[in-house]
Amino acid sequence: MSKKVGGEKPQRYVQPSLLMALKSGSSYGYQLIQTIGEYGFMREDVPPGMIYRHLRQMDEEGVVESKWDSQGDGPAKRIYSITAEGLEILEAWILHMERQRNALDSFIQRYKGQ
Repeated sequence: MSKKVGGEKPQRYVQPSLLMALKSGSSYGYQLIQTIGEYGFMREDVPPGMIYRHLRQMDEEGVVESKWDSQGDGPAKRIYSITAEGLEILEAWILHMERQRNALDSFIQRYKGQ
Protein backbone atom coordinates (compact mmCIF):
# COMPACT_ATOMS: atom_id res chain seq x y z
CA MET A 1 0.00 0.00 0.00
CA SER A 2 1.19 3.49 -0.76
CA LYS A 3 2.73 5.50 2.06
CA LYS A 4 0.48 8.36 0.95
CA VAL A 5 -2.63 6.48 2.12
CA GLY A 6 -3.97 7.37 5.55
CA GLY A 7 -1.46 9.85 6.85
CA GLU A 8 0.08 9.91 10.28
CA LYS A 9 -1.04 12.70 12.58
CA PRO A 10 -1.27 11.09 16.02
CA GLN A 11 -1.15 14.49 17.70
CA ARG A 12 -4.62 15.19 16.27
CA TYR A 13 -6.12 12.83 18.84
CA VAL A 14 -3.89 13.57 21.83
CA GLN A 15 -6.38 15.94 23.47
CA PRO A 16 -9.47 13.70 23.24
CA SER A 17 -7.39 10.68 24.24
CA LEU A 18 -6.08 12.43 27.36
CA LEU A 19 -9.56 13.69 28.24
CA MET A 20 -11.02 10.19 27.81
CA ALA A 21 -8.33 8.72 30.05
CA LEU A 22 -9.00 11.37 32.72
CA LYS A 23 -12.77 10.90 32.51
CA SER A 24 -12.42 7.74 34.61
CA GLY A 25 -10.30 9.49 37.26
CA SER A 26 -7.20 11.50 38.04
CA SER A 27 -3.89 10.19 36.79
CA TYR A 28 -0.17 10.86 36.41
CA GLY A 29 1.51 11.67 33.11
CA TYR A 30 3.25 8.30 32.81
CA GLN A 31 -0.01 6.42 33.45
CA LEU A 32 -1.80 8.60 30.91
CA ILE A 33 0.79 7.82 28.25
CA GLN A 34 0.22 4.11 28.77
CA THR A 35 -3.57 4.46 28.82
CA ILE A 36 -3.92 6.54 25.65
CA GLY A 37 -1.86 4.00 23.74
CA GLU A 38 -4.70 1.53 24.24
CA TYR A 39 -7.11 3.72 22.25
CA GLY A 40 -5.40 3.01 18.94
CA PHE A 41 -4.74 6.59 17.80
CA MET A 42 -1.14 6.84 18.98
CA ARG A 43 1.91 4.92 17.96
CA GLU A 44 3.50 2.95 20.76
CA ASP A 45 6.58 5.16 20.57
CA VAL A 46 4.73 8.46 21.04
CA PRO A 47 7.21 10.92 22.56
CA PRO A 48 6.42 11.60 26.23
CA GLY A 49 7.49 15.23 25.73
CA MET A 50 4.64 15.72 23.26
CA ILE A 51 2.12 14.37 25.79
CA TYR A 52 3.46 16.55 28.60
CA ARG A 53 3.33 19.64 26.33
CA HIS A 54 -0.34 18.90 25.60
CA LEU A 55 -1.05 18.40 29.31
CA ARG A 56 0.61 21.74 30.20
CA GLN A 57 -1.34 23.56 27.49
CA MET A 58 -4.61 21.91 28.54
CA ASP A 59 -3.86 22.88 32.16
CA GLU A 60 -3.26 26.51 31.14
CA GLU A 61 -6.55 26.50 29.18
CA GLY A 62 -8.53 25.10 32.12
CA VAL A 63 -9.43 21.86 30.33
CA VAL A 64 -7.54 19.85 32.95
CA GLU A 65 -6.17 20.81 36.32
CA SER A 66 -3.06 19.55 38.01
CA LYS A 67 -1.49 19.47 41.42
CA TRP A 68 1.64 18.01 42.93
CA ASP A 69 1.30 14.71 44.79
CA SER A 70 4.19 14.13 47.18
CA GLN A 71 2.78 11.08 48.95
CA GLY A 72 4.62 7.79 48.69
CA ASP A 73 8.24 7.09 47.91
CA GLY A 74 10.23 9.00 45.36
CA PRO A 75 9.87 12.49 43.99
CA ALA A 76 6.59 14.39 43.85
CA LYS A 77 4.47 13.71 40.78
CA ARG A 78 1.99 15.96 39.01
CA ILE A 79 -1.50 14.46 39.01
CA TYR A 80 -4.03 15.56 36.38
CA SER A 81 -7.84 15.74 36.57
CA ILE A 82 -10.44 16.67 33.97
CA THR A 83 -12.48 19.85 34.55
CA ALA A 84 -16.11 20.57 33.68
CA GLU A 85 -14.86 22.43 30.60
CA GLY A 86 -12.76 19.40 29.70
CA LEU A 87 -15.85 17.18 29.85
CA GLU A 88 -17.66 19.57 27.48
CA ILE A 89 -14.73 19.49 25.06
CA LEU A 90 -14.64 15.69 25.19
CA GLU A 91 -18.35 15.63 24.35
CA ALA A 92 -17.68 17.92 21.37
CA TRP A 93 -14.88 15.59 20.23
CA ILE A 94 -17.24 12.61 20.42
CA LEU A 95 -19.84 14.41 18.30
CA HIS A 96 -17.11 15.33 15.78
CA MET A 97 -15.88 11.72 15.66
CA GLU A 98 -19.42 10.45 15.14
CA ARG A 99 -19.88 12.80 12.18
CA GLN A 100 -16.55 11.64 10.75
CA ARG A 101 -17.53 8.00 11.23
CA ASN A 102 -20.87 8.56 9.49
CA ALA A 103 -19.17 10.28 6.54
CA LEU A 104 -16.63 7.46 6.28
CA ASP A 105 -19.34 4.79 6.47
CA SER A 106 -21.28 6.56 3.72
CA PHE A 107 -18.17 6.83 1.54
CA ILE A 108 -17.33 3.14 2.01
CA GLN A 109 -20.91 2.07 1.26
CA ARG A 110 -20.92 4.17 -1.89
CA TYR A 111 -17.66 2.50 -2.98
CA LYS A 112 -18.98 -0.99 -2.28
CA GLY A 113 -22.27 -0.24 -4.02
CA GLN A 114 -20.62 0.63 -7.33
